[in-house]
Amino acid sequence: MTNIIALLPKRQRRFSHGIGLILSLLTLGVTSSLAHAQAPTANNAPAELKNLLTRIDTAASQSNVKEVMQFYAPTFASGDGLNRQTLEKSLVTLWQRYPQLKYSTQLQSWKSEGNAIIAETVTNITGLPSASNNNMALNATIKSRQRITGTKIVRQDILSERTQITSGKKPPQIEINLPQQVKVGQQYSFDAIVKEPLGEDFLLGTALEEPVQASKYLNPTSVDLQLLTSGGLFKTGRAPSTPGSQWISAVILRGDGMTMVTQRLQVMK
Repeated sequence: MTNIIALLPKRQRRFSHGIGLILSLLTLGVTSSLAHAQAPTANNAPAELKNLLTRIDTAASQSNVKEVMQFYAPTFASGDGLNRQTLEKSLVTLWQRYPQLKYSTQLQSWKSEGNAIIAETVTNITGLPSASNNNMALNATIKSRQRITGTKIVRQDILSERTQITSGKKPPQIEINLPQQVKVGQQYSFDAIVKEPLGEDFLLGTALEEPVQASKYLNPTSVDLQLLTSGGLFKTGRAPSTPGSQWISAVILRGDGMTMVTQRLQVMK
């Protein structure tokens, strides 16, 4: 199938972008005893917190929505606009699409703030390729900050994220160059470089910039893939005039595989 891709017209496919929060089950339930611990660092975190992280990773890896959601407060809110109800719907959708995701969470830091705990974590999520699903695989790394009151998460904010989805027998290996944050109105470069030689293959692809919105978690975006004349995507963008988060994505398709990479870009004042 080396050259047949060059004969294809512009193709439209549906991809789901920005799966950061629905992937980052950084659900930390903590007891009130944490507020009295000294020197709140990741190294001396209480056993209750470490054990609960393990419980949440286990429940998420089993796609147990009911078990996971018990750690979210009824008034839960996220920086991406999700509430408890929309988060639960997004998880169901995600785990139907990727039924065998594995979660591993590491506590980076925690501190007391009044009667609440502020915890920062990094979660790695992996979904191995399966022959029954066109060898589709997922890898994501999400850094997040949670505010916990009692035993419930009341707020969650994504600090950074990178998600890669691949499919096919030989998805292209892509190197992404993108800053983690820019100022409002600032120009920035976004490169998605295919690392291996193309040989006789041709590439289809596109770059996409979207504001982070709760509606995007459930409604994939349609993208047009166009013939690429070089070994990747090389784009220049401009940050919006208001602070917030953007999902910057690259989708590249070759004869025997596809790779999509999404990273979060923070737009600061």
